[in-house]
Amino acid sequence: MHWLLSGPLSIQRLTVKITDLPVSLEGKKLVQMSDFHYDGVRLSEEILEQAIALSNQLKPDLILLTGDYVTTSPKPIHALASRLKQLQSQAGIYAILGNHDIYYKHSKSEITNALTSIGVNVLWNQIAYPLGKELALVGLADRYSKEFNPPAVMNQLDPDIHRIVLSHNPDTAELLQAWRVDLQLSGHTHGGQIVIPGIGPILVCYKRIVQNIPNKLRYRLPFLRRNYSFIRHWEWAQGLHQVGHNQLYVNRGLGTYLPGRLFCPPEVTEIILQRA
Repeated sequence: MHWLLSGPLSIQRLTVKITDLPVSLEGKKLVQMSDFHYDGVRLSEEILEQAIALSNQLKPDLILLTGDYVTTSPKPIHALASRLKQLQSQAGIYAILGNHDIYYKHSKSEITNALTSIGVNVLWNQIAYPLGKELALVGLADRYSKEFNPPAVMNQLDPDIHRIVLSHNPDTAELLQAWRVDLQLSGHTHGGQIVIPGIGPILVCYKRIVQNIPNKLRYRLPFLRRNYSFIRHWEWAQGLHQVGHNQLYVNRGLGTYLPGRLFCPPEVTEIILQRA
């Protein structure tokens, strides 16, 4: 996607406060990237190079990738992996898969193998401890996968253990309220792509307008019948949110669909952990 349609790459910096965070984890720096959609159309080589360079400049303790590396065919993952190989992190790179990464039956294995070959740890309903035993890193299967099963994963953890959960679709934050989640990192929404300042993603406005149109009229106009059910909670389309007792951060992603982005630039996220 040409930069005129995607907008310039931005860096989002935030400090996430976690209750009783162990002293050993205070000040740890995470970098999150999401929704590459590397297919020769939706992500320019320029923005990808900038994102990798920016991540390395930040010198993160941990890099977290939250899915959708391709759009349909998994073949572009091999070229993307050769570029992601340049990423540098003290404690490694961990990743989950998104809905586009399981588009075909063979997509999951091909994408997982390509990322694993460059040293990226792909978590699919798995738990890791890259920063030590005091902080669990949970990677869930994608929401649209038959293997999406939060209880089977979350119930393995002691309730007293701090944890960061990687889940591509932010809607899962609603389900994850049943467990302790110190921080959930998601993507999927591209931030809404077109945002009205002071109001939010245009699709939030669209839904509010459509809901007030009589069903008979809505049925007669095909464009009003379109269902944006791939995301329920558009109010969580980007940024940091409190969901019950849990915290959710949604990255705007790097890739861009037509008609482009407006007031919603692609992002690399820098997250500093702080004791509350």
